Amino acid sequence: MATKTKAAVELPLNQIMSGDCVKVMNALPENSVDLIFADPPYNLQLKGDLRRPDNSQVDAVDDDWDQFASFAAYDKFSKDWLTAARRLLKPNGAIWVIGSYHNVFRMGATLQNAGFWILNDVVWRKSNPMPNFRGKRLTNAHETLIWASKSDASKYTFNYEALKALNEGVQMRSDWVLPICTGHERLKDDRGDKAHPTQKPESLLHRVLVGTTNPGDVVLDPFFGTGTTGAVAKKLGRNFIGIEREAAYRAVAERRIADVRRFDRSSLEVSTSKRAEPRVPFGQLVERGMLQPGEELLSQNGRHRAKIRADGTLIGNDVKGSIHQVGAALEGAPSCNGWTYWCYKREGKRVPIDILRQQIRAEMTDRPH
Repeated sequence: MATKTKAAVELPLNQIMSGDCVKVMNALPENSVDLIFADPPYNLQLKGDLRRPDNSQVDAVDDDWDQFASFAAYDKFSKDWLTAARRLLKPNGAIWVIGSYHNVFRMGATLQNAGFWILNDVVWRKSNPMPNFRGKRLTNAHETLIWASKSDASKYTFNYEALKALNEGVQMRSDWVLPICTGHERLKDDRGDKAHPTQKPESLLHRVLVGTTNPGDVVLDPFFGTGTTGAVAKKLGRNFIGIEREAAYRAVAERRIADVRRFDRSSLEVSTSKRAEPRVPFGQLVERGMLQPGEELLSQNGRHRAKIRADGTLIGNDVKGSIHQVGAALEGAPSCNGWTYWCYKREGKRVPIDILRQQIRAEMTDRPH
């Protein structure tokens, strides 16, 4: 069993911390967090009430935490929290930040100035956006997420196959069509009002965490709000750290997360890329006696045969080389995946050699750490 590091012991896992996010982050161990998801104040610069055509007032974001004296003040705020966030990330860690046209461009520049390496920007296109009541601008139907690694050398987590599976077998694109919070998902306070004006949908965090974290990872949210990040992290078997200065939001988040049920362990596994699996040379099957020198392999289509040599190469019809090279030469093809092309015989039945490779990979995965 792996020995816990000093940093891991000190982390307040699965807790909501009270206070200013910069001060709290600076008090945590550096290089201790796998992913940060940040939904900072948007600095909407609202002036006056926003009303519908029937003169009813729109519940807009006019809280004190979204008020900044100037762009310069907002830029300093962004620099301070992003610097603290980068210090916390592990060398291969990454960050997601979300914003609207009011702040995302300034935040993106600050992100790069802080040393992060931008990987993608993602447009979250809202399938049910709030209309533009005044009719003087386009309906604001999207927000922008920026995904960045700690540095350009970071080996960040990207579960490509899992996101592809979520998208019905097609590559996940950088435009995500998801609804805003409505109905049962929208949390309410004791008066029946929205508990938080900018609550994010769980579907958005599900996609982010499935795609860019693994079970057991530590996910920090410095603007925790009503706890969407924590709720989804708990469901998916990730650890979270929340930071929230507003007591009312913390109370809602605590109740919400306490009611969340973690998915069972088998449900947390996601599709992985073939390239991410441990490499197994064909010669290892020979070294371990799973296949013998001189033993004959047959092509899956039954047209060709080749003999195994002691060094893990094959020979067939005067063609010598790897399982891939010999298969390609016999088929007259430019390339061949030998693992799926060749099989061997046991008790009169053909067995794909890839079965043996999967056995070795399973042993590698099951080894104690």
